[in-house]
Amino acid sequence: MGDQGVTPTEWLTMPDLVEALDQPLGRVRRLIDEHYLVGTRRNGVFTVPGVFIVDGHPLPSLRGTIIVLQDAGFTDDEVVDWLLSDDETLGRSPIAALLAGHKSEVRRLARTLA
Repeated sequence: MGDQGVTPTEWLTMPDLVEALDQPLGRVRRLIDEHYLVGTRRNGVFTVPGVFIVDGHPLPSLRGTIIVLQDAGFTDDEVVDWLLSDDETLGRSPIAALLAGHKSEVRRLARTLA
């Protein structure tokens, strides 16, 4: 998979996440396990797009969207790629729409992907 059409983003490693969220490693792992955050391996290292963190917290609307996509059969890599890639229906990337407060629109689109 290439990175074409994917919004450029900063990729945060686990130590970066501990710092960005100001949480211990165990809590950061729990946020990932409980789908508040999703990440992917890049060059062998687990990373999370920095755009998923807003004001030191996971973007609130992210969790439900991650769960909808996983229920549709998406792998974590596919979830990250979909969130960051421009979408014709939305006119921007799903993460940009979530950041703009358009949770319902993004989830409605995600439900059609099953």
